[in-house]
Amino acid sequence: MTETTITRRSFLAASAGVAAVAATSGFVGFSAWEAEQAHAAGEKKAVHSLCNSCSSKCGFTAYVGEDGRFTEMVGDPDHPYCDGTLCARGYGYASIAWSEDRLTDPLKKNDQGKFEAISWDQALSEIAEKTNAIIASDGPQSLIMIQDPRPSGSFYTKRFMNALGSANVYTHGVSCNMSKNSGMTQAIGAADFTADVANANMIMFLGRSYADGIRPSSLHQLRDAKANGVHIVIVDPRQNASCLYADEWVPIKPGTDLALILAMAHVLIKNGKYDADYIANYTVGFDDWAQRVQEYTPEWAAEITGISAETIERLANEMWEAAPKACIEQGWRAAFGCAHQNSGETARALCLFNTLLGCWGIEGGAYFPASASAGKLTDPKFAAPAAPAEKIIGQAEYPVSSGGMGVSTFALSTIPEGRVKGVFFYQSNCVAGYSNPAQLSEFVQAAELSVAIDVQMTETCQACQYVLPDTSYLERLEVPEFVGGKIPVVSLRDRVLEKIHPNTKPVDEIFTELANACGVGQYFQFTIDELADAQLQTIGLSLDELREKGTITFPEKALKYGLKTTWNTADKKVHFTSDACVAAGFPASPGWLEPLVMPGEGQFRLVGGKQAIHTHTQTANIEPLMAITKMYGLERIWMNADVAASMGIEDGDEVEVSSDTHTGRTRVKVTQRIEPTSIYLPSHYGCSVPEQRTAYNVGLRQMDFVPFHIEPGYGGTMSQETLVTVKKVGA
Repeated sequence: MTETTITRRSFLAASAGVAAVAATSGFVGFSAWEAEQAHAAGEKKAVHSLCNSCSSKCGFTAYVGEDGRFTEMVGDPDHPYCDGTLCARGYGYASIAWSEDRLTDPLKKNDQGKFEAISWDQALSEIAEKTNAIIASDGPQSLIMIQDPRPSGSFYTKRFMNALGSANVYTHGVSCNMSKNSGMTQAIGAADFTADVANANMIMFLGRSYADGIRPSSLHQLRDAKANGVHIVIVDPRQNASCLYADEWVPIKPGTDLALILAMAHVLIKNGKYDADYIANYTVGFDDWAQRVQEYTPEWAAEITGISAETIERLANEMWEAAPKACIEQGWRAAFGCAHQNSGETARALCLFNTLLGCWGIEGGAYFPASASAGKLTDPKFAAPAAPAEKIIGQAEYPVSSGGMGVSTFALSTIPEGRVKGVFFYQSNCVAGYSNPAQLSEFVQAAELSVAIDVQMTETCQACQYVLPDTSYLERLEVPEFVGGKIPVVSLRDRVLEKIHPNTKPVDEIFTELANACGVGQYFQFTIDELADAQLQTIGLSLDELREKGTITFPEKALKYGLKTTWNTADKKVHFTSDACVAAGFPASPGWLEPLVMPGEGQFRLVGGKQAIHTHTQTANIEPLMAITKMYGLERIWMNADVAASMGIEDGDEVEVSSDTHTGRTRVKVTQRIEPTSIYLPSHYGCSVPEQRTAYNVGLRQMDFVPFHIEPGYGGTMSQETLVTVKKVGA
């Protein structure tokens, strides 16, 4: 490390003064760091890039001095996810480039289970030899890849696996949004939609918190909605940070959102408060669902959800009065993204309820972002390998899961039986981030070949035989990122810094060299610069143009409001019933399906959720961000104040949390901001890797308490289907 580089300690010192702002709003000013670095001499160069602290990949401009000092980050006003503003995570995560805990050399696990540094030549040749041996003995379908989607990562991992002959490329969807996307697809033929929050009359959120997420533009929409008088309702077991903007917080028992939706649908259909013309013209199967929801009265749902029948009926009527400028927002992980046994069916029911409102495509309702994309590359050197004919492992076992995400947990579970022999991970810490890390680690360790590519040592790296060091996101160019929105854009992650550690490699080089070593290098005869430029040439742009601007908009493709009448289903209609769901063992139209577990005496359902300063596990080892955690005790579990009082537990006490799979100790936050049957455990902590010195042993890891199980049909992790007990240490 040179004298001109910014150390994590200097960044921490500069950031401490704005910690309070970050803790409350999720945003942090960069003025302190800028002021400290203002003495940097010489002219500054502007470089456009994309953040990597979460999947939003917000655009920013980096300012770099003549001496290579990175002194300033400014959000890109044209990027639809940041809207000119970066969040605390974005600023903090930039320090990953200078982290003392970076992986700097290829590693191989020796016979004693310890990692030793090896050369790239040795790593590549040994990995290739083992890969080809597995293909020769068991076929390419015995190889899998799990990757956390990033611009170049998505391109190169799929291309590499397809070149080997394997279809098995998985994202982190099983632990995030698998069930949501799959359930919605069964209803409306699309995995996502966007709530037009700022222009609505009423918006209901189920377990989703823009202020905890945190995509800056989403928080801006929430702020604008509040200013515009939008009626904002937050349905969540805990009073999340978005409640600062809400008119109403409705505490709900975890896993019962489906009952709430069914009861609200009952109210509307019983009273004829739905868009009958839209349903008659653009949907199928309505009568089936209308018949099914007859039994789901508000009184029935009140017993299940903990929400009074009067409130349920009122909310349903208010939604209808606000329609069509109203919808239930699509949610994400916590309520039904991948959380419960009924998550997929909850997503289906949500889309059908919104259909009753006739809100699709309407300003203030629910819309589908305008999009742009690169065209087909015609130059033969970019010719892609043939797509394997086989389906991704897990698709047959979980037939309504999203094949584009894949049920990676099921694929990993087949390693002990020999169905999967080799596993690659790119920027994925699934061992810590998916259910039952101890079980997942055993699966990975049982593989004949296991390779992790990452920036720092993780729990997943620890389980593997080989670890390859990636550059940080600030040290590489990636392929263009096309982002949808009201105005779609194309943006670029460009190189901000020269490589800090000379023996690290960017993702494009790693997979190109792996492909060459495996004998399939013919599909990688180009540089990342050539690929990026070729993709942009298909839409009349160049790499130089995008480098100059960072983000380029497509105003000619801007969203046009208008009632959506054509859907991406076989008959182009919304489906109140689904033959695929029937084949998977579900009813034709969504009805009540209980959560897998329900708390008994002395038990609580464990719920997780984000905080604005962290994303999954990757930001936990970032010193300025973890300093905020420690300053405000953000790693504590939340417990209802009345329940805590009955158990003799006070705020700040150390408690022991136990499930069937794990026991751990932490401090408790006693609050009225959580409903009585729930314990909230933030989902970013409990790192078990000593090499991550900032994160190691801070707080508890939610997934340690979650059994290894998979949602029937849909394939989600059921990450909140676990019960815990809590007791005061020393009591």
